[in-house]
Order: sequence, then C-alpha cells, then structure tokens
Amino acid sequence: MKRTPSVVLGLCSYTHDSSAALLVDGELVGFVEEERLSEQKHTKLYPSRAIEWLLGQAKLTAADVDAVAYNFQPARYLAESPAALRLALSPATRERSLARAHGFAKVAVRTQRRLRILGRQFPSARVAPILHHRAHQLTAFAASGWDEAAVLVVDSLGERQTTTIARGHGTHRPRTQTLEAINDPASLGYVYGAVTEHLGWRRGDEEGTVMALAALGDPARFRHLFAQAVRTTATGFRINPGYFPTRTLKSGYPRTSRQFVAETCPERHPSEPLTDLHRDLAAALQERTEQVMVHLARRARVLTGSRRLCVGGGVATNCVSIGKIIEAGIFDEVFVPPAPGDAGTAIGAALAVHVDGRSPRPLAGVARSCYLGPSYEDQPLDLTPWPGLRQKTLGIETAEFLAGQLAHGTIVGLFQGAVEAGPRALGNRSILASPLEPGVVERLNAIVKFREPFRPFAPMVLAERAGEFFTLGQQAPYMSMASGVTDKARERVPAIVHANGTSRLQTVTRSQNPFMHAVLTAFGRRTGVPVLINTSLNVKGKPICGTPEMALDCLASSGLDALLLEGRWITK
Repeated sequence: MKRTPSVVLGLCSYTHDSSAALLVDGELVGFVEEERLSEQKHTKLYPSRAIEWLLGQAKLTAADVDAVAYNFQPARYLAESPAALRLALSPATRERSLARAHGFAKVAVRTQRRLRILGRQFPSARVAPILHHRAHQLTAFAASGWDEAAVLVVDSLGERQTTTIARGHGTHRPRTQTLEAINDPASLGYVYGAVTEHLGWRRGDEEGTVMALAALGDPARFRHLFAQAVRTTATGFRINPGYFPTRTLKSGYPRTSRQFVAETCPERHPSEPLTDLHRDLAAALQERTEQVMVHLARRARVLTGSRRLCVGGGVATNCVSIGKIIEAGIFDEVFVPPAPGDAGTAIGAALAVHVDGRSPRPLAGVARSCYLGPSYEDQPLDLTPWPGLRQKTLGIETAEFLAGQLAHGTIVGLFQGAVEAGPRALGNRSILASPLEPGVVERLNAIVKFREPFRPFAPMVLAERAGEFFTLGQQAPYMSMASGVTDKARERVPAIVHANGTSRLQTVTRSQNPFMHAVLTAFGRRTGVPVLINTSLNVKGKPICGTPEMALDCLASSGLDALLLEGRWITK
C-alpha cells in the first residue's frame, strides 16, 4: 500500500456467514457476525449492521476507513478455469470439466464486481482482496497468542485451496508461511457437506447434527466405501469422483453420484424417519473425517517441526476430529479459535492488511479474545411488546442467585456482556441448565431448542477442576474440542456424556469470564459438581441471540423458564 493503513475494516460478505472486524492502529476494536444483529442465520448479505456498530464503537465514519480487507481473491478463482479443462482428459471427470471451468470463471468475475461495490461504499479506502486460506491461517494463529506454531486449515473451498499447512510465527506481527496446499476437487468439507445434504439436513449449517448422529451408528457397514471415496496419500488425501463428482460452482449438479446412492441409500427427505442405515452412513463419514484430520495433523508436525498446532476452517468445527488429534499426542497443545469458519476470516483479512502495510503498531486485542461483539449493559428495557413477561432487578449477588435457580432445576437463558465470536455460546449468550436434573436433555431438545432428540448438550466446567471429569488434558476455552470423560463424570453427570463417550466441553477461568466462573463455583458449592449444561441462546433454525429483543423473543416462544438479561430476572 502507498501508506500504512491506520483503520482497516475486515469483511466476510456475499457468500455466507457475513461478518465484520475493525482494526485501528493494530488494535481489534471488535468483531461480530451479521446474523447476531439481523436475525438471519448464515446470512450472506453485506454486513451493514455489523459495520455500523464497529464504526460507532471507534467513533469513525466510512470516510475514515483506510483499507477494506476482503476474504477472497478473484484472480485465484480464474486460475482454476484452465486447470478444470484438463479434467476432460479423464473419463471420470470429463462430464463436468466445461461446467467447472465456466463456474470458476463466473465466480471470479462476480468476486471482482463485489470488490468494486465495496470500493464505492468506502471512497477513501483501498480494497484489498486477501487469499482465503491466508485469512483463515492468520485468524487461527493470531488468536492463539503463541509465538510459533503449525497451522492447519481445512474447509470446503477457498478460491482453489481446500487444505493448507503453514507455519505461523510472531506474536505482535503474526505471519504465516504456507508449506503445502491441497486444491479442489480434493475437499474434506465438500464431502462432509454432500453427505449432510444426502442425509436430509442443510449443507453448510447442520453438519454438527450429522456428527451427533454418527455416535449412534456403526461405521463398519460403509467403512470400505469411505476408504475408497476419500483416499489418503503421503501428502494429504484425494477424492474419488466416482462417489463425489467434481465440484462445478453451478447449481443443478448433485454432489453425490449414482454409484454412491446405489452403494448407500436414496437421498433422505427431512420428513422421513431415521434408520440404522442413515446412522451407519453418518458414523462411517465421521470416522473417515477423523482419520484424515489426524493424518493431516501428522503431516503438519513433519513439515513444521512445531510442538503446537492451530486449526482453522469450517472442518475445524468438527470437535470430535479435534479431540482425536489431541488424543493422538502429535502435538503438546492444540488450539482452535472461537470463530474458525468463514465468519472469522474477517479478522484474518484485516490482520493481513495490517501486517502487509508494515505498520509499526503491534497487534492487540486478538489473542485469546472471544467476547468481541456488541453489549447492552445499562440500557433501558421495555417489555411492552412482550406483555406476558415480568421482570425484576437483581442485586449484587447475581451469580449466587443464578446458581441457586439452576440447582433447583430452572432452565435459564443468559444474556450478558459482549456477544461471543463464533458458533458456540461461551457464557454470554447461553442457555444454562443443571446436568443433575432428571430428563434435562430430553426437555431441552423437545421444548426449549426444538431439535432432534439425539443431539447432545455440551458442559462448561471450572478450568481448575476439569481434570476430575474430563480426560482432554488441556484447556478448551471455546467449546471446540471433544474430550473423553472420567468415571466420576459418568457417575455424577451422565447427561453431558454423548453416546460416543465424549463431551464437547468449555473450560472456564476467572480471567476469561469472571461471572460464569463465579456461577460455576457457587453451583459446585451447592451440588458438589462445578459443571453446567451450556447451549446457545437460540432455537433450531435461528442464530444465537445478539440483541435483547432476540433474547426476549426466545424466552417468549420457547420452553425457557427464565432469562437473566444484564442483571434483570425475566420470567413468563
């Protein structure tokens, strides 16, 4: 850039999971996903509300923005078109080669058009397209706070790349160097999304449901199929187009083949009942995903020599795979950022521009930070639109009061402080319940969350006592890792143990979230168990509640007993 940018706006927009992040002189002002403010889950619209909040926080206008960092590079898409034509040389991929070449070229043109639109929104700014996987890498590495680490990014598609292994270095001015890359059509995220859709759930949204279902199935039935469909190589993996036809980036092209259907089952309609065959298919998919992820982690260890690993990209949200990497003992410690998916690339894109601009200012506010969005403390609350709700203001012993309510079986929505980054509720936009309450999982699924009965619920635990209940052996601050459980957990809190014997836990320290640490301490003192069920403050199909209005709607329309909203106790 001609001059060092002071104000950098990072954007994820026009694809899915729109979000925005703002860096001012290297300090992260904030980050928020547009869905938390617009109520449209996974929205791809321009994140106008997120940008308005960020600029307001910094007391800036659009004219003050020096650089807009966008999380894709159009030219990289264009480079795939001639490569796609080479697929015509193989009978297995010939049928889709022209459609693929055209699809990637079309997306390149569309992405370039989006950059021009952004330029008009910010007339004083340079619009900088950032390589998608580089944005993922910087998000994951910078959030770790480590000075050096291996960085593994696995997603569905970023321009051409689907998997990259890099080395990250530098705390105040983080950089990553890609050492190895795997390009589409070899894509683990593509395969997982294809099977998710085949099983009747929404691709790009409900892969977690398939991961939960997998625990109820037997992978043996389709183990050989997935070994043939997703084959590991010395440097990674490749996909058999006989089962998963080549991606085209155009509608009308199914992601699973006739051969896949013939050897598994017909595509399931969402209204159809689940059978053992569906469960076994999910189990085999999950098992193969775990095997490939561990294989890639081993490759990252060999290439970098690092003792620590950061993992990013959409597949990093597969917490069971992350748990398997930790369990394998390949690295001393594994880290997943709070927003490993595409939304988080808004942060990484902004970091790339900051680093490339050679700013003398060190980075601040990114490492180990997850509460980065809007807060609504000390704002008046009008319950007129919700005539059935009543409120009272609590005193200074709020944590003790909440712990007492939870110990008596109350299911409580919690809305406090700044909105979390990423797909997991981390104690600021949560639904909390006692794991000791009989039938609590069934009640949460049936009348609070309105979701499938086999879906498990994650525990949050005092970090200093996590070893009593979980075998992970490291901190898990962002609920991104599945852990084995101890005999004590099976005996005392079986409600938080999934069918596969794991729990996706969140460890809570006093420094990370003082209020939740106090609640867990008080609950542990009452019950002997410093563990709570923690799920996101929303119902199925809706985003996590980012505003008080969304939280009040959630209380009014679900089976929640109460809502603790910034010190106010609200009941029906």
